[in-house]
Amino acid sequence: MDLRTTLAILAALAATALFAGWRGAQPPNPHKGPRLAPWRFIMLLAAAGAVLMAVHAVNLLGVTTGGVR
Repeated sequence: MDLRTTLAILAALAATALFAGWRGAQPPNPHKGPRLAPWRFIMLLAAAGAVLMAVHAVNLLGVTTGGVR
């Protein structure tokens, strides 16, 4: 995967994490019914994916992030 694609995926995951975090922080509205999307879990998955994409982008820039074996 090239750097441009990695950064696009990173931006999409970060935006998804921000949106899901905002939606998960909203108080429940019993008049509208139960929430059908697990917003906090979506936020967690998107943030974890964003971290992985950030590490991949740094690796593409030439920085070694793995440990010495």
